[in-house]
Amino acid sequence: MSRVVVLIAVLLSLPLLGLFIPFFTEGSGEAAQELIAQGTLLHLWQTVLAEYVTSTLLLLLGVGLGVFVLGVGNAWLVANYQFPGKKIFEWALILPLAIPTYVMAYLFVDILQFSGPIQTTLRNIFGLEQLWFFPDPRSLGGAMWSFSFCLFPYVYLIARTSFLDRSGRLSEAAETLGYSGFQAFFRLVLPMARPAIFAGMALALMEVMADYGAVAYFGVETFATGIFRAWLSFSDRLAAVQLSLGLLVFVILIFYMEQTNRARMRYASSGVVQRAALPRLLKGRKAFGAFAVCGLTLLCAFLLPVAALLKLLWEQGLSLDVRYLDWLQNSFGLSAITALISVACALLLAYGARLTKSATLQWVNRLLGLGYALPGAVLAVGILSVLGLFQVAWIMSATVSVLIYAYLIRFLSSSLQSVEAGLSRITPSMDGTAALLGATPWQTMRDIHFPLLKRSVMTAGLFVFVDVMKELPATLLLRPFNFDTLAVATYQLAADERLSELALPSLTIVTAGLIPVILLSRAMSKSNRY
Repeated sequence: MSRVVVLIAVLLSLPLLGLFIPFFTEGSGEAAQELIAQGTLLHLWQTVLAEYVTSTLLLLLGVGLGVFVLGVGNAWLVANYQFPGKKIFEWALILPLAIPTYVMAYLFVDILQFSGPIQTTLRNIFGLEQLWFFPDPRSLGGAMWSFSFCLFPYVYLIARTSFLDRSGRLSEAAETLGYSGFQAFFRLVLPMARPAIFAGMALALMEVMADYGAVAYFGVETFATGIFRAWLSFSDRLAAVQLSLGLLVFVILIFYMEQTNRARMRYASSGVVQRAALPRLLKGRKAFGAFAVCGLTLLCAFLLPVAALLKLLWEQGLSLDVRYLDWLQNSFGLSAITALISVACALLLAYGARLTKSATLQWVNRLLGLGYALPGAVLAVGILSVLGLFQVAWIMSATVSVLIYAYLIRFLSSSLQSVEAGLSRITPSMDGTAALLGATPWQTMRDIHFPLLKRSVMTAGLFVFVDVMKELPATLLLRPFNFDTLAVATYQLAADERLSELALPSLTIVTAGLIPVILLSRAMSKSNRY
């Protein structure tokens, strides 16, 4: 079994090796230097590469600040205070996770642009032909706002859990020291929750770096847009690889910072079950203020985008694009096949590490779990380099196997973590008891493990299914000719400014994304009962 696990790990690691292939296949020594000097990379360096770095850094800083303020602020209010609507906000504030970032971008611009409802209303109120003071939504600042509203639930979920798990004695100690609520938050609670909060921010920032549809629509020049331009517009594989490696440096840096902060989490809790503080009842203006903060966040991040989609669908009427059923079939087929294969691989990898108790296999599982950190564009470039090396790139035009391969690498971590979490709840004593009763390992897995793992396996498959439905960059680069998914169709319709026609495919993606969010909400509600 260990050999099979290692073989799977090698196959799933090939795209990373593919990023270095062009350096050895395009020539060496002076020939390679001349190729680089005459190629697209030098042109990018002289023109837009500095803008790629600057825009990427500014976008990461802006979104990092945005998700911190929205996530931590709402988590603090919901976890520590009692006010009208709190029971709804507890689970409703994670609903924006169901909206893909590129869909949020299209709707954000549609609502705030010159002909949108907000600017139109303000011009009518003030009697102006143009609102000179209104910022341009299709800009770097607009991208920051859009990403922040879409991704803040990553921070909200982790920060809320951290705040709920904090010691009740800590709050009492703060009161004894004469701290106000804000002083206790900034001096005691926030420093202890910082590693957990940074973990949520890291997830959000990795989503930002992996995105292509939103930044392209906003016109923001990042590494992701540069990769697509180098590959599709200039047909320069070496430049695309160079830019992919540059983006990968950002990913590794954020991942390293997240792992470093996670290592400090053990100092934030002693491992002893702590007594949680009771939420304080807010009244009057304070209660209204807390309701307004959570309500406005939910309004901007979920209610308005969904209302805009429904409005666009209403404007489209009952007409249905004849290609919609093909998009739906392609998306569901890819998602279902990838989910099944991913769950099967996750079971094999998790069981291999459990049965052999091999440190090597456990390390391999951790390595494969890093797939979520690989942006789709980087992954696609690595796969294309491997296919080019073996001269089998034609396979992309004949089959979707390359797409499924890319999805497995990208989203295997979701199913692997879910299966490992389920296995961790099956104690070794169960295996020992089954062995004493004469059960073979296969009988133990079939009669004991699989029934107990049923929920974890279903959850793993569901999360992979939804992730594949929303994936855009890898699909754009690796899909066969005339093969479009809901995500690709939505992007193309938005690029053509046919926003009313993207309502139905976008709503389909959002509806699919709501399923795991609802399950997560139910799990949160159950945990709050105890």
